[in-house]
Amino acid sequence: MNAKVDPSEWELRALEQRKRLHESVVALKRHVREKLDVKRTARKYFVPAGGVISLLSLLLGYSLTGIFTRH
Repeated sequence: MNAKVDPSEWELRALEQRKRLHESVVALKRHVREKLDVKRTARKYFVPAGGVISLLSLLLGYSLTGIFTRH
């Protein structure tokens, strides 16, 4: 049942596995680099971030005005 395998076949399998592993690592690096690109992310979320910052600024200004004025 246990058939002998030629050592060169093992070497070919190992070479193929190393190649696939290398390709996977390169793809992972590319994906991580894209996700951590600050300029690209800032461009993508500029409008929503601006809206949130504007809303928070308005609430902060309204709160500080309420603290320093008499009712």
